[in-house]
Amino acid sequence: MSARLSDGTPAADPRRAGRRRVAALAVVVALCLALGVGYALREAHRARALAQTPSGATLLEALPEPTAGSAARPYLLYRHGAPDQHHGRLALRFLDEPAGGLAVAPLACERLHLAAGVGVCLQSHRKTLTTYEALVFDRRFRILHRQPLAGPPSRARLSADGRLAAVTVFVSGHSYASTSFTTRTSLLDTRSGQWVAEDLERFDVLRDGGPMRAADFNLWGVTFVGDGPRFFATLHTGGRFLLVEGDAGARRMRVLHDDVECPSLSPDGRRIAFKRRIPAAEAGRFAWQLRVLTLDGGRETALTAERHSVDDQVEWLDDRTLLYARPEDPTQPGAEEGVWALAADNGSPPRRLLRFASSPAAVR
Repeated sequence: MSARLSDGTPAADPRRAGRRRVAALAVVVALCLALGVGYALREAHRARALAQTPSGATLLEALPEPTAGSAARPYLLYRHGAPDQHHGRLALRFLDEPAGGLAVAPLACERLHLAAGVGVCLQSHRKTLTTYEALVFDRRFRILHRQPLAGPPSRARLSADGRLAAVTVFVSGHSYASTSFTTRTSLLDTRSGQWVAEDLERFDVLRDGGPMRAADFNLWGVTFVGDGPRFFATLHTGGRFLLVEGDAGARRMRVLHDDVECPSLSPDGRRIAFKRRIPAAEAGRFAWQLRVLTLDGGRETALTAERHSVDDQVEWLDDRTLLYARPEDPTQPGAEEGVWALAADNGSPPRRLLRFASSPAAVR
């Protein structure tokens, strides 16, 4: 007969309560062990990376300028990603000396781009409440303008003259691999520091000569045609990824091609490099394959020399070479990320140009 309390309700079985406490304790212990193992693995990876990180760096006070009668040496400005005291800061390497010493600027960015001596830098300020900001800076890394952003940084691009900046942030989600992400892409006048267009989704869209409109429009990956205001971008709607050509002055875009993500226009203006979703080896998943589209004729070349998935908006080093960031081994969590170079004609395998690097901006 079970014990009852004075009010007639059954008393708790002490053996059953004891078993519940033991089960709860086992769950807590398992969680602690899992967290401990994860922390140990991260620290081991960090220690290995630190052992391979250059110990010294010089302060980059200004960007190189052309000298009398000659152009500046070609270089890359990029985000330094090594787990050291310079993590996240802008760094510079000359292209004729990619293994040279590390030079870091006094400015930290998550995404950046550079053109005509003007830079755009997207930052995250992680405090109790994380905030985001776009900065416009000059050759001496002085901040010219600031604008608050609606979400985590995703993409940044400048027109050739440095006058127009395109900024993309995540409004929901934090990855293009998610099925529920949304973005906001805005255009900024770098001279005035004011938005030219706060949301490209408000532009008119034409397809086959007629208007196109949907509630699920999502735009990202702007690449400018020369000094602008013309540009190319990705429009996502109805599960499709469309290449659009836009005009910031006319506030209009038109659909050109299917299955194009994160376009990047070549220096000669004749081709667009982009990424396309393809089935991955693991069932139910996908990878991104780099491709090049010829605008005159629409011929596509799949860059199969790069066997890994590339989730980046590529940068053209010149008319023959693409630059992009990816991990050394994308299948390994926490793998070291670097900047890679790949022939745009698929003629040679990729080569790692920089270690601990991302968001490259080429100054030719």
